[in-house]
Amino acid sequence: MTTTDTTLTFDDAIAAYDPLLGFEVHVELSTNSKMFCGCPTEFGAAPNTQVCPTCVGLPGSMPVVNRTAVESTIKIGLALNCEIASWCRFARKNYFYPDMPKDYQISQYDEPLCSDGYLDVDVVDADGNHQNVRVEIERVHMEEDTGKLLHTGGDTGRIHGADYSLVDYNRAGVPLIEIVTKPVPGTGALAPEVGRAYVQALREVVKSLGVSDVRMEQGSLRCDANISLMPKGSPVWGTRTETKNVNSFRSVERALRSEIIRQSNVLSSGGTVVQETRHFQETTGDTTSGRVKSDAEDYRYFPEPDLIPIAPEKQWVDELRAGLPEAPGLRIARLQQEWDLSDFDMQSVVNAGALELVVATIEAGADHSAARKWWLGELTRIANSQGTSLAELAITPAQVARLAELVDSGTLNDKLARKVIEGVLAGEGEPDAVIESRGLAVVSDDGPLLAAIDEAVAANPDVVGRITGGKPQAAGVIVGAVMKATRGQADAGRVRELLFEKLGVTPE
Repeated sequence: MTTTDTTLTFDDAIAAYDPLLGFEVHVELSTNSKMFCGCPTEFGAAPNTQVCPTCVGLPGSMPVVNRTAVESTIKIGLALNCEIASWCRFARKNYFYPDMPKDYQISQYDEPLCSDGYLDVDVVDADGNHQNVRVEIERVHMEEDTGKLLHTGGDTGRIHGADYSLVDYNRAGVPLIEIVTKPVPGTGALAPEVGRAYVQALREVVKSLGVSDVRMEQGSLRCDANISLMPKGSPVWGTRTETKNVNSFRSVERALRSEIIRQSNVLSSGGTVVQETRHFQETTGDTTSGRVKSDAEDYRYFPEPDLIPIAPEKQWVDELRAGLPEAPGLRIARLQQEWDLSDFDMQSVVNAGALELVVATIEAGADHSAARKWWLGELTRIANSQGTSLAELAITPAQVARLAELVDSGTLNDKLARKVIEGVLAGEGEPDAVIESRGLAVVSDDGPLLAAIDEAVAANPDVVGRITGGKPQAAGVIVGAVMKATRGQADAGRVRELLFEKLGVTPE
């Protein structure tokens, strides 16, 4: 039984109930071939062109485990502080759905490859205080992805209301890692923010390992957000719902907030929360019912008879552990200290997706201030206007570093540098080539500058009077006129010096 009347606000809900969180995050691995066959995994290929008898489940086909996928899973488990099993095996998860060609999924059940880990995440409360929340990881296990259904007709993109459905099996069999948390209690009003922070932190960990591109918009990272409510002081957990395939950090936060409000209103009106999957609606910010959620026994798990167990050697695991990169959280803290940035400034770099670009620009020779200035300023503006990411812009960190060097040397000013960026993005070559072809270098020769100053002085006698009369700040008008006459290519500092010399004025 549910209710559609919304009477409790989020604050009301938190005052009456304690939320209990849980997350199941699926990560597609960036392997060249699928989990159990040799089919390619390229994203965006024509439908049903990357399939074979094994990944569509034809009789007599036999799966073979992808070693690289096993290695990538171990790396993820180690980075999440998990124990790595010395012996584990696959299981068959039986259920019928059109995107599952075999009517079962090869997965892992009671014997995962990785277990009992954790990931610490940082959240900021309403007062601006940082809180560390430890999200305990129950398991990291391997499985194969399903195909993809396309529901045509209707206005939601879902099966309800569609005229017909199509299925693309290209994704069927792509290596998929499922990261399942233990219940996360005690988050209170910060529950939505904890959800968002966890998925963000997890994405950074996986991305740092180089085992997945973790692009939520392409489905290579998908989050199922579980939540239940229990009355304040109750020792009994409530009934959970699972909001499926939430596809952005912001949506994870919004979906959890929406479910807290919805469930609190169901419970406060005397209703019962149904254990089910739900779908988050981006347009309304609400969740809608999907299907009744199955328990593990409904899937009739049993050991996969066509695959031998996996037994990673300790030496192999130790080698992978030794090769792990610096943890993203520790790296960010180190760089923040090295760059002497505030929490806000460092978070701005991270939120803009500019961290790796800034680091690469510094490695190419720029100082951190200049690198941040260009990536978070003009380049972010351009990326936003084009609806793309910074990393997809047609400019490299080395080119940005060269641009910063040209500004520092006085060859360019900021206005001209923006024109150089425009040329580089347009495919006109390296910054120096753009400067030469467009004639963008700063004019610092005194001869042309003095000629432009003479013209500006003659055209603005009243301004000259104010300057010589004790108001040197009025020189900005003359400098502006010279900049206009030289198409912004004059060295403004040198123009000011020459003007004061000409007028016999000592600047304040």
